[in-house]
Amino acid sequence: MLEKINLAEKLSKFSDHWSPKIAGNYNGNDIMLVKVLGEFVWHKHDDTDDFFLVLEGELTIETEHGNIILGPGELYVVPKGVMHRPIAHVETSLLLIEPGGTPNTGDPETAVEKTQV
Repeated sequence: MLEKINLAEKLSKFSDHWSPKIAGNYNGNDIMLVKVLGEFVWHKHDDTDDFFLVLEGELTIETEHGNIILGPGELYVVPKGVMHRPIAHVETSLLLIEPGGTPNTGDPETAVEKTQV
């Protein structure tokens, strides 16, 4: 099936924060879009790295090893097992990639359910 994905169009379809939306899949990974504002919870992923690409805005990723500040077009991969907390002082749009079914908090009981966009 030949279908392109327009990220701006997909982002225009939702306004909630910290609720990843699945825009596509490849090799068992979810490609997700999310809008963020404010602070997320400290967490870690024991079994996978955590990929962040800023599309619009600015994101600070606090980690146990120091902070990373990302602007549009910049990405960072938090290694698996590293405690981290994303923070956005302005509304920020991100592209995330992670194995399908990975809870966004690292804990299935506190994770937000991911939906298609």
